[in-house]
Amino acid sequence: MKIYKIINQQIIIESNGNCFISTAKSWDAFINRDDLWEQLQQEIKDLPAAGDLSWLQQQELLVPIGTQEVWAAGVTYLRSKTARMEESKESGAATFYDKVYDAERPELFFKATAPRVIATGGLVRIRKDSSWNVPEPELTLVLTSSGEIIGYTIGNDMSSRSIEGENPLYLPQAKMYNGSAAIGPCILVTEKPIPPSTRISIKIQREGKYIYEGSVAIDQMKREHTDLAAWLFKEYSFPSGAYLMTGTCLVPGNEFTLHSQDEIIIAIDGIGQLINKVE
Repeated sequence: MKIYKIINQQIIIESNGNCFISTAKSWDAFINRDDLWEQLQQEIKDLPAAGDLSWLQQQELLVPIGTQEVWAAGVTYLRSKTARMEESKESGAATFYDKVYDAERPELFFKATAPRVIATGGLVRIRKDSSWNVPEPELTLVLTSSGEIIGYTIGNDMSSRSIEGENPLYLPQAKMYNGSAAIGPCILVTEKPIPPSTRISIKIQREGKYIYEGSVAIDQMKREHTDLAAWLFKEYSFPSGAYLMTGTCLVPGNEFTLHSQDEIIIAIDGIGQLINKVE
C-alpha cells in the first residue's frame, strides 16, 4: 500500500491499483501513527475509488513530507566507506571513515528541512563552490514520533564530494544546502519490514545517454534499520516523526561529477522511481 501527496495537499492512498482520496487534512497527524498499516486498511473500506493508476499518473506529485526533519546515515555500506576514504586521503581524514564503519555508533547527520526537499520531477542542485558532485540513492525510513518504522520511500542525498573530502568538518556544507535532497514519489506502507532482497538502482542520463548505472540489494548494508532508528532517537525527539536516509552503496567512480541537466533516476523495488534533473 502506498500514500502520495498531490497538489492542494490531498493525500492519496493507493492499494491494488485503486486510488482513494483520504479524508485526513493534516499530513503530520496522518503519517504519525504506529498502526498506520491497519488504519489505512480500515479507511479505504469506507472510501470510493477516485481512479486507477492512470488517474494517479495525471496528478502533480508533491514531496511526501510535512514538517518532518530529514536525517541521514553515512558509511553503512562497504563501498561508501571506500569512497569516503578515497575522497579524504589528501586531508589525512581517511581513517575516520574506516573507524566509523566498524564502530558501534553509526554516523548520523541532519540533512534537510522539508522546504529544502525536492519532489520527483523537480530540480535538485549542485553547489556552485563544489567541483565534484554526486547523487546518492538511498532507502529512506519513515519514522513516527515513537521511533517506529511505518514506511519507506526513496531518497537522493546529493553530495559535494570535493568539499567533504577537503575536510570532514565541512560535512554540513557538503550535505546541507537548498535542493540537496529529493524524496518520493510516495511512501510504501508495509505490514512487515521491507525484504532484504529489495534492490536499489540508479541511472544517470546525460544528453540522451546513460553515463552511470548501478544496482544493489539492501542486504549489503552492514547496519540494521531498527538500530539506525534507535540511535537517532536516543537524544532527539521528533513530534511529527522523522525521515532517515540509510546510506548508499552506489557511488560513481572518482572521475565522475554531475553536470547541469543530468537526469537522475533512482528506483527501489516496491516503491517506484524518483526522477530529478540537475538544475
